[in-house]
Amino acid sequence: MSNFWQQFPRPFFVLAPMADVTDMAFRQIICETGKPDVFYTEFVSCDGLCSEKGRPKLMLHLAFKKNERPIVAQFFGANPKNFYKCAQRAVELGFDGIDINMGCPAGKIVKHDCGAGLIRTPELAKEIIRETKRGAASAGRRMPVSIKTRIGYNKIITEEWISYLIEAEPDAIIIHGRTMKEMSKVPAHWDEIGKAGLLCRKAGIPVIGNGDVVSYAEGLEKAKQYDLDGIMVGRGIFRNPWIFNPSIDPATKTPQEKIELLKKHMGLFIELWGDPSTSSGQAKNFDVMKKFFKIYISGFDGAKELRTKLMQAKNEEEFTKILSE
Repeated sequence: MSNFWQQFPRPFFVLAPMADVTDMAFRQIICETGKPDVFYTEFVSCDGLCSEKGRPKLMLHLAFKKNERPIVAQFFGANPKNFYKCAQRAVELGFDGIDINMGCPAGKIVKHDCGAGLIRTPELAKEIIRETKRGAASAGRRMPVSIKTRIGYNKIITEEWISYLIEAEPDAIIIHGRTMKEMSKVPAHWDEIGKAGLLCRKAGIPVIGNGDVVSYAEGLEKAKQYDLDGIMVGRGIFRNPWIFNPSIDPATKTPQEKIELLKKHMGLFIELWGDPSTSSGQAKNFDVMKKFFKIYISGFDGAKELRTKLMQAKNEEEFTKILSE
């Protein structure tokens, strides 16, 4: 398979992988509001997907529909053999690409040398890239393998770390402009993203910048200023679900339009994950939906009061009742 990262007009836009956010239900909403050039799944544990007990619980995290293409499956872990197996699984499932999570700063992830923890173990990181690429080349087609990472662990080591990754020849590198230690507590270091971009361009590897972008126009500006191939948007989607559609001003959306979009999202969430009010194998709690309320219920009179009421809902029935009132 050809490297789709090389085929977009520049700059292109990507929706970042976010736990309990970028599932198929939310991606379907973003397909409607304004589709990015590339979608990502939530990150999925390689160890979990390779275990008989964990696999059934994680497969819904890898569900996608054709209108979401190109879509990338993102995996995290520290076992190269499991990355190989998960890459094979991604090929079987028909994904367009695989991404290795080398950027998650969560303590429970990094303490096992996963996510941003791999920045501390460069040899292991390189072996994981090799094994993922080997698995991605199974079944007679080679799926592109990208890396999403940060500019360091406890300190900024952009050029040293990115140069090391380039040696493993990934198909694209996405750079979040903070160290693991900085989490999201400081502004992203776009000058460091620019340094990484220079190294990637010399190697012929597409480079995507990530950190604090809250509008399409800002993304275009950052891509031009730092000479990047693409921009990845994460938390900016919570400010504006129409961020990838610059022709739409979210301020023009009526309260009813926003509420209808939320109701549709809720329906897709229940369809994907089941009814949380039942005890039958629910993979996600209803409370996961609550983080989305501010996306839709904002910017109009009474929005704050309505959100406060909705946050008290324990299931879809109570949610629907509150909206109908």
